[in-house]
Amino acid sequence: MKHALILALAATLLTSACGNSGPGYDASGNFEADEVIVSAQQNGELLAFSVNEGDKLSAGQVVGQIDVTIPTLQKEQVQASIRALKEKTSNPQPQTMLVERQLIVQEAQLQQQYRERKRTENLVKSDAATQKQLDDINALIEQLEKQLNVTRQQMKLNNSNTATQNRSILSEQAPLEKSLEQYSEQVRKGQIVNPISGVVLSRYALRGEVTGIGKPLYKIANIDTLNLKAYVTGVTLPNIKLGQDVQVRIDQGKKDYKYYPGTITWISDKSEFTPKTIQTKNERANLVYAIKVRVKNDSYLKIGMYGEMLIHKP
Repeated sequence: MKHALILALAATLLTSACGNSGPGYDASGNFEADEVIVSAQQNGELLAFSVNEGDKLSAGQVVGQIDVTIPTLQKEQVQASIRALKEKTSNPQPQTMLVERQLIVQEAQLQQQYRERKRTENLVKSDAATQKQLDDINALIEQLEKQLNVTRQQMKLNNSNTATQNRSILSEQAPLEKSLEQYSEQVRKGQIVNPISGVVLSRYALRGEVTGIGKPLYKIANIDTLNLKAYVTGVTLPNIKLGQDVQVRIDQGKKDYKYYPGTITWISDKSEFTPKTIQTKNERANLVYAIKVRVKNDSYLKIGMYGEMLIHKP
């Protein structure tokens, strides 16, 4: 990269010095792309890895699998613990249904005694029954009402106790679910998923190797569009701006050129070379600034290829 920069600077300065007798371009440099190094996110053996240099991969494509036997077993262990917790909980429904049936029977008995008391009151008025009979019925009704209240309280208490017991048991579920999420994430990271669409530039690992978190696996770049990183002099700098359409050319044979439309997307705010003293216009021309020109690739442009930028069409 340093060697390429020196060559580009030399070519740019030579153009500025030669004036009209120069080669006829305003900046020169090399094509580059935004390269992404895909690294392992889990420790383990590469059980599958189908990446080869030159392969075209799409974003989201699964290209490999790291051994995740240990986190998978840990995940299954936590799942079993959660199931065991649920089995420890009590269902209040059967006990509640039993008490409800008991309440129905007691309420029926109480209603029957209400009717019996009404009948006995009428008999007492006509001297067909004694006051003691009526008092006995009233005592029985009082007893049945107390039993009914006790049964209702018992049902509420059973439901409350069961809910409290279940809450105590299920309070252990939340930490287990967090552990389950953690192990699930570790299992997920064992799958190698390609992040961007592009072409594989380099491969750093092979199937069967043991990899680790952060270890590079391969390098990929989208080469549908490349950037020509070129260098312009301080004299040319005022003639360019961001978003400006320019021409880019590459060598085609010994004497011909192939031209591409390009757009300036970045201009450095600092010079690559600054003389100690700047006194004249010619000395200011020694200032060199890096720029980037985006160029649509027709598959002939390659990363590292030399290119030239022209502000005006030839």
